[in-house]
Amino acid sequence: MAKLKSGASSLPDENVFVSGYPTSICDLAPGNKYLCCNCNNVLKKAQQTLCGHRYCTPCLAWIIRNHESPICPKCKQGGPEALTEDSYLSADRAFSDAAINKEISELKVHCVTANCNWSGVLRDYEKHKCEKCSLDDQMQKKIGMLAKGKNQNSVNNNWKEKCRFSLLGCTYKGSRDKMKEHDKSSVVAHLSLVAPILMQIKESLSLPEPTENGFQYPLQDSTTQAVRKVFSNLPNGEVKAVNCDIATDCGCLNGGGSTGIDPHTRLAMLEVRTQVFENIISVLNREMDSANGKLAAALEQKNEEQQKVKACEQKITDLRCTLATKEMAINELHMRLSTLEQTSYDGVFLWKISNFTQKSHDAVTGRAISLYSPAFYTARYGHKVCLRIYLNGDGAGKGTHVSLFFAIMKGEYDALLPWPFKHKVTFMLLDQNNREHVFDAFRPDISSASFQRPVNDMNIASGCPLFCLLSKLQSSKNNYLKDDTLFIRCIIDASSS
Repeated sequence: MAKLKSGASSLPDENVFVSGYPTSICDLAPGNKYLCCNCNNVLKKAQQTLCGHRYCTPCLAWIIRNHESPICPKCKQGGPEALTEDSYLSADRAFSDAAINKEISELKVHCVTANCNWSGVLRDYEKHKCEKCSLDDQMQKKIGMLAKGKNQNSVNNNWKEKCRFSLLGCTYKGSRDKMKEHDKSSVVAHLSLVAPILMQIKESLSLPEPTENGFQYPLQDSTTQAVRKVFSNLPNGEVKAVNCDIATDCGCLNGGGSTGIDPHTRLAMLEVRTQVFENIISVLNREMDSANGKLAAALEQKNEEQQKVKACEQKITDLRCTLATKEMAINELHMRLSTLEQTSYDGVFLWKISNFTQKSHDAVTGRAISLYSPAFYTARYGHKVCLRIYLNGDGAGKGTHVSLFFAIMKGEYDALLPWPFKHKVTFMLLDQNNREHVFDAFRPDISSASFQRPVNDMNIASGCPLFCLLSKLQSSKNNYLKDDTLFIRCIIDASSS
């Protein structure tokens, strides 16, 4: 049907104006939207292309027929940058512009024939009869129009066209004028060529025992196979609806209908319906292109958002690392602060050892055999020293005594201090009832490496391996341990040397 329609639209046979209507028939100058982009006359059966321009149906058919790769002339005028994919013309890339056709049909016009005073709207222009026109006027008008179109149609009139029903079996060839006469005189013959195909479609779409999507397909010719392919993808409900519509449309041609509509009218109705479907498909294609564009934009935005999320995740990871580093620094500062709070600068240091039972057990099991005290100083800028205690003893006192040692540490002011270390060191294990303290003291051996200027962080500790018996320390008669806490005092006599 689409092929027949395209052939019909390329032959403007029913009007005196081959292309559009001349603007001279209009009472008021028509706007540009009512003018054909090819002939620049008022649009006749306006067709709108995908690029948005409008053409008369005969003009568009002429452009398509006479160019191998037809391009919209209006787009071509705008230069290469104005050409798009939609600028390429074809019969299936244009649709009837019903809105513009309706507006054009309402334009106020008048007859251009001499001695004719008719005026009205454009849709009635070709229906009026110029009763006042003389025979000479009519002949002059026809001669003038023939002379005007002679140059354009001389080539087309010299070669013979095939009948538009040639694909269905019509073998007639002739000029355009004779082709018009052939169309009028061969309506019945052409209808006889179309009727078998319509009946074949009806029979293939209205069998009583459906086997696939509601249809059987007993015939295996190309027409039936094409119909089967189209309808195999439709749901059953839509297939039944289409079956009823086509059966109704083809009923008059099959002789089984009682609608009383003649075949010409029925064919016209089918062409109109086909045109409507083509317009719908064109609109749907545009909507699909728009949806694809929106989808591409959404996907691009999604990718951008994912990149932002990844960047934020990386920032969070970096901040967590920074936070962990800050926490370590804070913990170190807390330890330094705690050490500074316990640091003494007068040579007298009191060491509180809490949780004695657990620490003593760790010393026995070997988990932590010794403990270091916080560092303290013999003077404000004096020697830096510390204590080291073995709660389960060391050397000669291992397992029987508490061993207490004195160690010199590398300080910030060692370069200004006298070496070797010569000050007397006194240890005291305090009785928390102030009754019987345990005392022990020693003088440094100046020849020992333990009392020389430190080369490493700390010298080898030196002191009293037999400082206090474990039995005496843990005896209930004494109060060296109270609330599981032990106190040891170290006194450095800075005046002795």
